[in-house]
Amino acid sequence: MTQPQSIVDELQWRGLIALSTDLDALRGEIARGPMTYYCGFDPTAPSLHLGNLVQILTLRRLQRAGNRPLALVGGATGLIGDPRPQSERQLNTRATVQEWVERIRAQIEPFLDFEGAFAARMVNNLDWTAPLSAIDFLREIGQHFRVNRMIAKDAVSARLNSEAGISYTEFSYQILQGMDFLELFKRYECRMQTGGSDQWGNLTAGTDLIRRVTGESAHLIATPLVTDSSGQKLGKSTGGGSLWLDAEKTSPYAWYQYLINVEDATVGQLLRAFTFLDQEEIVALEQETVERPHLRAAQRRLAEELTTLVHGKAETDQVIAASHALFGRGDLAGLSASTLRAALTEAGLVTVPGAQPPSIAELFKAAGLTSGLKEARRAVAEGGAYVNNIRVTDADVPIDPTILLHGRWLVLRRGKRTVAGAEVTVS
Repeated sequence: MTQPQSIVDELQWRGLIALSTDLDALRGEIARGPMTYYCGFDPTAPSLHLGNLVQILTLRRLQRAGNRPLALVGGATGLIGDPRPQSERQLNTRATVQEWVERIRAQIEPFLDFEGAFAARMVNNLDWTAPLSAIDFLREIGQHFRVNRMIAKDAVSARLNSEAGISYTEFSYQILQGMDFLELFKRYECRMQTGGSDQWGNLTAGTDLIRRVTGESAHLIATPLVTDSSGQKLGKSTGGGSLWLDAEKTSPYAWYQYLINVEDATVGQLLRAFTFLDQEEIVALEQETVERPHLRAAQRRLAEELTTLVHGKAETDQVIAASHALFGRGDLAGLSASTLRAALTEAGLVTVPGAQPPSIAELFKAAGLTSGLKEARRAVAEGGAYVNNIRVTDADVPIDPTILLHGRWLVLRRGKRTVAGAEVTVS
């Protein structure tokens, strides 16, 4: 099967170019030699999420094609906040933003190569923004922006037409982002910016500023928002609001389970956007989804590839082992405490305190696997009740504390597929 001939072609095949400036001019720029390009990440939370990963991987793809990435973590823009269409952002303290800058920087760095001819560089826009006085900012940068164009940006116009309005602080955000591109253009000969399609207004602020100040042109690529078939941003149905890259906010097990359960309609798109599998393998997985959807081969490959990419192979192996072990196809005792807890939390974990060890029936009722003790006894009598993957035969016998996994947890299962966890604390 024919492979894409250039990185621009590959990005197009992977569905990663929603908006752009002149792609033919960009192809020519890349062909002439290593191009420096950048993407910015604002520290508006202590962690990046799945949507940000599209941008990180786009940086990586372009670097692997022989270009030089700049990853900007916005210590200055993070103090302001990109305008949201609905309401004003709460301003975080300088100390909080600085802490989040370091956290996000640490999340980005493992994806890029910082050595060799195409070495990446981490940059912080606070370095050139903090020394700039308000007068200098208005004279040197502000004079190049036209208010009528600024208020036409989607997020700004939405806020102007709302009761909330918009502060001058957030209104100025696009000027700061435009200044970032100009500064990187001057310092590092940065010729392209990438970002999400919802950022297009902010992206064009930079190219417009470069043209006004230097007379030269620069390039933009905007990736599409990654959504499910209903148009909802991917990961928003997780309850926590996002699929976070931070393992403390979204456990590797929860991350893996979300991906392995994505719908058939979007799994091909996600393989293209989030993995480095080649075209031939992705097309084969898409075809298998059409012909044998019950095998969920594409989802399994997506979950394994992306969990390994974000959390590493050892953690992925633990997660896969937990997925098997919870349903009786692996060794529960071999799971780490953190992986087991994460798996049971996803399955449904209840805490069962008491002066005495609870009975099997009491555990099944407490975990919601049965509606009451009578139903629990019936499930045991019918041979469909398991504790730590061992079939139980007496519903009223207290559990033996020595079988608690890591001294705390039990895996409860009714039938083949209904699983819950119990944390038993005996006083």
